Amino acid sequence: MSVPARVSLATLGVADVVRATEFYESLGWRLSPASVPGVVSFFHTAGGLLSLVSTDDIATDAGLPPRTAPANPATDFRATMLAINVESPAAVDEALRTVVRAGATLVKAGGATEWGGYLGYFTDPDGHLWEITHNPAWPLDDAGVPQLP
Repeated sequence: MSVPARVSLATLGVADVVRATEFYESLGWRLSPASVPGVVSFFHTAGGLLSLVSTDDIATDAGLPPRTAPANPATDFRATMLAINVESPAAVDEALRTVVRAGATLVKAGGATEWGGYLGYFTDPDGHLWEITHNPAWPLDDAGVPQLP
């Protein structure tokens, strides 16, 4: 299996989800009703989706320690995560095996989530955090982009 060449979500770790959401809305970006106020905001873009989540929430979900101050960009979690959405839990596991064979580091093995999905995390050789996820509530279009309400 090859890993799909797509970025489904670009997730930005932010200090204040409400403030960050207001900023992107002020730019005219369309907020999805799939958002959870104060927890996660999803914005439609011309390609993948942009999401805003608390930096600490991302680190906790991936099983990483929270960001410390001052940040060391060479070693600290960058508060940014990219996601690849795939069609099934089996595809998550296969993609994780593939990226590890290619030189990635497995951060968190694939597993079920409390929201009904399935996901795992890896870092690329430069330490960038990626999530591979299956979300049964978000069908993928022909280009592999999740379709939100």
